[in-house]
Amino acid sequence: MDRLIISRRQLFQFLGIAAAAGPMRAYAQGGCGGARAGTPACDQTPWKAPFAPTGWKTVLLDHFTMQVEDYGKEAAYYNALMNWAVRSDDGKQAVLDIGDWGGVIIRGGFVPPPTPPPTAADPEAGGGRGGGRGGGRGGGPRAPVKVVWDSFCWGIEPWDTKKVEEELKTRGLNPVADHRGKDFQSFHVKDPDGFDLQISNGNRKNRRTTPANGKLAAAAPFEHTNWKTVWLDHISFQVTNYKESTAFYEALLGWKPRGDEGSQNTVEIGDVGGTIIRGPNPNNPERGGRPGATGPDASRGSAPRRAVMGHIAFGVQPWDADAIKAELDKRGLSARPDTGGRGDIHGAPYQSYHTTTPNGFDLQISHATLTNREG
Repeated sequence: MDRLIISRRQLFQFLGIAAAAGPMRAYAQGGCGGARAGTPACDQTPWKAPFAPTGWKTVLLDHFTMQVEDYGKEAAYYNALMNWAVRSDDGKQAVLDIGDWGGVIIRGGFVPPPTPPPTAADPEAGGGRGGGRGGGRGGGPRAPVKVVWDSFCWGIEPWDTKKVEEELKTRGLNPVADHRGKDFQSFHVKDPDGFDLQISNGNRKNRRTTPANGKLAAAAPFEHTNWKTVWLDHISFQVTNYKESTAFYEALLGWKPRGDEGSQNTVEIGDVGGTIIRGPNPNNPERGGRPGATGPDASRGSAPRRAVMGHIAFGVQPWDADAIKAELDKRGLSARPDTGGRGDIHGAPYQSYHTTTPNGFDLQISHATLTNREG
């Protein structure tokens, strides 16, 4: 495989997906603000549920997985900046706790895809319209992207291993069991774009109940902050058909859509966090689409379906906008303010900074918590 390192923009061009960013309800960050709002191109007709709702509730972010070029540097960065505690490091991957409510597995061995040919700008791309500061734009060129967050695992309730498997099979999802001992039960399935979705029996009472006392092979890149990661603010989830993916996760995992902007939908993941599901509008007549369309009209012709976590925002405490920026500056890290286009960061209802990890991932740090979440 071609080992050329690609830029963030090239990666999203290759995926045929818009690179946008912003908080929940940050409609200015999508592609349907301003004069496009309410037009046929931004049709807000919801997608039909792909199957009967399961009735499950998402109660835990069990873990993310990511693959990077240099897993040691990435793990040490999150450990020092975000104070994610180390469970293990075996020389090939590191397992970290995200606060006391989530986790991440960081693996090495990432090889970037071949560099794609240049493509025309997507008229529905978030951040290109509406004047928002989507994706942490500005602040100079980005580092090459040498990381992909390639799966997530969610704990659900109620859990009965046999019943969960039966419900997944009934819905045609071909579950693959991934059980570890007697305590951890899970199944892998694919979402509409083939993204690896793991569903488990994890909850706050049966996961991460022992101290995380592991040590990293790589040295800390800088002094630890005093921040505590307290909240999954949002995942920026770029997909082929945002309406279809929204309907899928709502029916399967009980996620709650809170606003279809016309190019994205803000979605609550129970009391776990949120996601912004983004992508082309399949109902856009400019693309030959129509409400509820399937087949070629549902995506982008014959282009391969793909889903990507473009960036992830985590809420941290204690929060003071100036102090957070000072700590980032002190460590030589970028600090690109993002208020969702709602004014200066000091008085905005949403406050955050984008920065870049050693392997080029767009990490967003915000003031969001469960109590002040937007949605």
